[in-house]
Amino acid sequence: MEVIRSGKAGFCMGVALALKKLDTLVENGGHVGTFGPIIHNPFVLNEYAQKGVRCFGSVQAVKEALEPFYAFQDTIEKTSDNEKNLQLNLLIRAHGIPHSTEKFLRGLQHISLMDATCPRVKEAQNAIYKATLNNGNTPKTLLLFGDANHPEVDGLVSYAQGKYIISPEPQKLIDYAIKNQNDAIVLAAQTTQDRPLFDTLKVELCKVLQNTPVILETICDATKLRQEEALSIAKQVQAMVVVGGRESGNTKRLAELVFSQNIPTVLVENADELKKDFFKDFNKVGLTAGASTPKSLVDEAEKVLASW
Repeated sequence: MEVIRSGKAGFCMGVALALKKLDTLVENGGHVGTFGPIIHNPFVLNEYAQKGVRCFGSVQAVKEALEPFYAFQDTIEKTSDNEKNLQLNLLIRAHGIPHSTEKFLRGLQHISLMDATCPRVKEAQNAIYKATLNNGNTPKTLLLFGDANHPEVDGLVSYAQGKYIISPEPQKLIDYAIKNQNDAIVLAAQTTQDRPLFDTLKVELCKVLQNTPVILETICDATKLRQEEALSIAKQVQAMVVVGGRESGNTKRLAELVFSQNIPTVLVENADELKKDFFKDFNKVGLTAGASTPKSLVDEAEKVLASW
């Protein structure tokens, strides 16, 4: 079977930078952890867990991990080696975290906090803060095109200085704007959202608002290019395979996007999940992957598909 593989499949810049920072911490030794999964890929997370990297899901979990450090700090000899053993090297996940959470973590003893937030996400956080601040007047309302409860979105809205509304459905955001014409509006998007949908949302929002909204272009260009290439490949093949973690928002959107073109599509986390029967009537398939998918997983999927 012929396989047309995306040239943009695999780690994006933000993921690669985050993992490089984590690798450096692991190489330096000591206690290493991440606040939240560093990226959304179970195989990558398992590899780091085997290297002793702990993944903390809450502030309380971090505080509990630090309790032995406080207990022993006054009883050990004050040497550089011992000090290293009484420090948790904690890395902020690539998706970012809420502003208040980061501030709290930085105030804890025995923590060396490093930030692995994707630069594009950090830019979006800062842009939202500045745009909603409104120069000392009533803060502007943020309409965020994104998935509620996604870790990146939780971080983004924490920088809003006024009210915020989150929805992955453009019409819900438009409906809010229509009912609240007195609100000064800022529109932004989760960095991995669908660019065509966001472009349509911008146009429709400007039509219904009496006051022109502030529009922040926060969707990552890498996401846009990956989606465009996937659509281009989908036009050339009989079926599509998307490789990536099922918890990865950008991976799920890739699968939804190509499936919307009425082409058979499967999302798998690795090559073992590919079923030969699904492809028995196809002789040409497309292959792409989410931004947090290691190249090795894409390579293996391509090898299996090409052998059928």
